[in-house]
Amino acid sequence: MNPEIAAVAGRPVLVWRLPSPLLTISSAPRGGGLGLRSWVVNATVGLDYDRPDPAAHLGEIADALELSGSGTGMLTAVDVRDGITVLDSPELDGGVRASVTTGLTDPVWAAAEEPGEHPQVGTVNAVCFSPVRLSDAALVNAVATVAEAKAQALLEAGVDGTGTCTDATAVLCPPDGPAELYGGPRSRAGAALARAVRAAVRAAID
Repeated sequence: MNPEIAAVAGRPVLVWRLPSPLLTISSAPRGGGLGLRSWVVNATVGLDYDRPDPAAHLGEIADALELSGSGTGMLTAVDVRDGITVLDSPELDGGVRASVTTGLTDPVWAAAEEPGEHPQVGTVNAVCFSPVRLSDAALVNAVATVAEAKAQALLEAGVDGTGTCTDATAVLCPPDGPAELYGGPRSRAGAALARAVRAAVRAAID
């Protein structure tokens, strides 16, 4: 499922209007956690963004786009129109899809000995769709798989860090049907997810 490109207050927004709610796990500032979500947005903000209420801001964006129901929203200083979408394993009920916006203004190492201060800019945001139902545990595992694949792509590209301090991820899947028990990089859905995220990040860097 590819996003539509909209604009709110003169800035681009990627919008996924879901035909029916999907089970979603996310670290996004709005609609994070685990639950059914009816929409997803990934919105561009300025490099000087300093609003203390990103969840409320994303609610304003959703209202401007006339999105209803519960949704997931994330922000980035990257122009989201430059996002990369990769489809992997189309034979798997239509394929696993990863849409990634890659901003590396301020990369960091996750386990830096002295984290220090980092501006909230850049950001690697990943919105991923699995065509098969994932168990709750597999969804948690899938988020880890996205992080591992992102870190692999950055390492391969020579980026000095594993991501940024504001990266956000959302993994969505059908709420019904037989549940896959695993979402790791050697599981059926997880392997496709890892390849798609790695390819999207590498394409953006290259």
